[in-house]
Amino acid sequence: MTNLLTLVKSKTQSVFFGWWIVVSGCILQSLHSGLLGQGFTVYFLQLQEDFGWSRTLLSTGFSLSNIVNGILAPFEGWLSDKFGPRRLVLSGMVMLGTGFIFLSSVHSIVSYFLSFALIACGASLGGYLPISVAVLNWFVRKRSLALGIASAGHGLGGLLVLLVAWSVVTNGWRPTAFVSGIAILVIGTLCSLILRQRPEKYGYLPDGDKPVSRKSGEPETQAQKADLDMNLPGADDFTVQEALRTRSYWLIAAGHASAVLTISAVSLHLAPHLVQRMDMSLEAAGSIVSLLLFMSIAGRVVGGILADRMDKRWLLVGSMVSHTIGLLLLANATTMFQIVLFTIFHGVAWGARGLIQNSIRAEYFGRKSIGSILGIASIPVVIAIVVSPIFTAWLADLKGDYHFAFSILAAYTAAGTFFFAFANKPIRR
Repeated sequence: MTNLLTLVKSKTQSVFFGWWIVVSGCILQSLHSGLLGQGFTVYFLQLQEDFGWSRTLLSTGFSLSNIVNGILAPFEGWLSDKFGPRRLVLSGMVMLGTGFIFLSSVHSIVSYFLSFALIACGASLGGYLPISVAVLNWFVRKRSLALGIASAGHGLGGLLVLLVAWSVVTNGWRPTAFVSGIAILVIGTLCSLILRQRPEKYGYLPDGDKPVSRKSGEPETQAQKADLDMNLPGADDFTVQEALRTRSYWLIAAGHASAVLTISAVSLHLAPHLVQRMDMSLEAAGSIVSLLLFMSIAGRVVGGILADRMDKRWLLVGSMVSHTIGLLLLANATTMFQIVLFTIFHGVAWGARGLIQNSIRAEYFGRKSIGSILGIASIPVVIAIVVSPIFTAWLADLKGDYHFAFSILAAYTAAGTFFFAFANKPIRR
């Protein structure tokens, strides 16, 4: 037994600590995706039935989390660069879990909005941005792969969507929200404590590389200098002000925003669309949501592998084309085969694009100020996230279904291919 424990300890210590950060980020994002980002869609019809609220009103509450994210994102980026992501994510998980517990007891539109205000703050502070900053700082050569594995948590959250759908139908939405809050408080807190800032602060180099050693008194060789230049944030990294002055920075942000117009709307309105247009049960619709998330896992892993070997810009263009095809399939679907094709095109594109757009930012602008760079870039993205679900709900209320709304969003996504296509790598002057 002692020998086994010694072996396990030695193997654990031999794993680069950055990979433990990746695993923790994956779990944290699965909680966020499965219980809120994608999972909340299965609450939608139950809340409508209990309170008689319109799609637009419910969507506005959900979008509150995105409004708060837009306000906090630039500060999150700066705080992540200065103090590290662990404190932000820990406080976010506490707020997110408490918000779900509060949601389980709402009885009015005011308390519904107040609960989502708390959920919104927690989801932002403990969400994708600070986790991405942690991963991007711990990897350079394997950056896209690491980010792909960490963000695969969004897809793994599909397992939780199945569980949430079953629980909402079997136990009701109130007990489901309460248990979700407890799970976030326990699991989220434990995982957030593993996150760290930059590897150099703890005696590591990115990717687990070892610095080229030299004997005392020997001059530094070109290989040793190259080793330091490659791994350490240095003079070639853009400052925030320099990045903001480049055309590519804003083209990437615009492409990102055009993509999340689709992601945000589908995340909230997929289950209602499937129940109403395809006459599915809520459990079956939850299964489609889970299938979509599983497809996104494939996109994240494959996208991570390809992005470390190919031109990221053209991978982003291909992802946007795939998003457009998927959304048109969803808008016009009359058979289950078309729905499955939608999950493939949209899910794989979603997974690949999400990680590649942050990886290309780190490649273009460096690690030194990556948190602030990601935070400011999220402002136009969050505007799109906020507007899209409400706009989609308004069109659905106006037309009676989601066909026209999803068709309009497909056109916006198609336009996004051009933003990424012209986002060439900037030269620091």
